[in-house]
Amino acid sequence: MKVKLVLFTLVGLVVIFAIFHNFVSTESFFGTIADDDSQPHFDFVLPDSNICAGIRLNLKSAIAIDNETHRVLYSYNANDTVPIASISKLITAMVVLDNYNPDSIISIINEDCIESSRSLFRAGDRARVRDFLHAALMRSDNRAARALARSVAGTIDDFATKMNEKISDLGLKNTIMFEPTGLDNRNHSTAADCAKLINSAMLYPEIPRITSLQQYSFELVNRRKTKNLTNTNKLVYSKYKILAGKTGYISESAYCLTTVIEDDKGKKVTVVVLGAPGPQTRFREARRLAAWAFSKIEKS
Repeated sequence: MKVKLVLFTLVGLVVIFAIFHNFVSTESFFGTIADDDSQPHFDFVLPDSNICAGIRLNLKSAIAIDNETHRVLYSYNANDTVPIASISKLITAMVVLDNYNPDSIISIINEDCIESSRSLFRAGDRARVRDFLHAALMRSDNRAARALARSVAGTIDDFATKMNEKISDLGLKNTIMFEPTGLDNRNHSTAADCAKLINSAMLYPEIPRITSLQQYSFELVNRRKTKNLTNTNKLVYSKYKILAGKTGYISESAYCLTTVIEDDKGKKVTVVVLGAPGPQTRFREARRLAAWAFSKIEKS
């Protein structure tokens, strides 16, 4: 009888351990990335001068990198510090995911609605964190980004502190954040840092999944209203497979994009274009630079 009791106890402990282990793995997958020791930064050697012969682009700065070899294929003013607008939301998303509770319900308040007239949300709207995260990354919704920031840190200033701590962890030497949306033109970075940023963001499974979507729909919690999101990154409709990406625009930054692209042969390149004069110019130049980069990889 005692032997059966001992065996029953051991089996129970094994089952509990298995359930707990599976739970932790699942939460880890949807939440934070692995420890820094097992997930090295996306490093590359930036040349001392521009590498831009062979293609001429209409923008202020850009970079293209072979993701397999980390070789810089194209570099134009890639270390110039400039405002990056809503590319800032990649850092916002990483800090949120470090504290991720996807089904937690949060609200839009009046303070979230400042300088964000194009938002899908109004004060009083309630939604799950996962849905606000989709809105912030896909549609670049500023009210959603502010609500997410408050849910993590309580205030925008405290959240900015967390953003800059994350920047330090990622080794981004020329990047600084003052708030989570990118509307503040003091949020600045470089094309080189934006290339590192998008690849660091890809270590969070939710970011590439969300930013590669074409569309997403969800319903508010407090009223029967369906919200339909369309990705601001028009490259998701191109011939290329977009693994991750984020657009940005304010008048001081002009039109920006950082993205990781895969061609039909499985080759991957990181493409960053900053300061394009128009919204469509941004995508046209990104496509041209990607095609040029893939061609250069093929010939090497």
